[in-house]
Amino acid sequence: MKNVTDSFVSLVNWPFAGSFGLNTDILATNPINLSVVLGVLIFFGKGVCVSDLLDNRKLRILNSIRNSEELQRGAIERLEKARARLRKIEIEADQFRVNGYSEIEREKFNLINSTYKTLDQLENYKNETIHFEQQRAINQVRQRVFQQALQGALGTLNSCLNKELHLRTISANIGMFGAMKEITD
Repeated sequence: MKNVTDSFVSLVNWPFAGSFGLNTDILATNPINLSVVLGVLIFFGKGVCVSDLLDNRKLRILNSIRNSEELQRGAIERLEKARARLRKIEIEADQFRVNGYSEIEREKFNLINSTYKTLDQLENYKNETIHFEQQRAINQVRQRVFQQALQGALGTLNSCLNKELHLRTISANIGMFGAMKEITD
């Protein structure tokens, strides 16, 4: 027991970093420590073969590599499928975009055409309304002129006609109507 405590005491009393000396303590030197470690390994490791351990380790590493490669292949396949889906979706999106733009252009064209048609109809309606109002105004002016002319003629007739001239005019008109009746029969 004293040797063990002496070895610990000697460990505490190491020489300073700048000095050189010979360590005579046999327990503190590495050859003895290494022989103890090797002896323990040989004693406890008789049934364990290092090559078997290395082979097992090698098999586990190879299995891990195979699993990793299979996972990588699966990931690559999924990536390719995802890329194919992405290309398909991009093509569909482009088609929707093109169809959308063409639909918008078509709707714009239809709206412009219907607006032009509506404007033409409104222009025609306006022209018809103006023509109708012109005809109505012309008819009103004609009626007014006719009424004034008739009133003027009646006024002239009433002022110029005496009773005898009036009776002769009536007789002449009756005669004309009688002659017209005979012609039509």
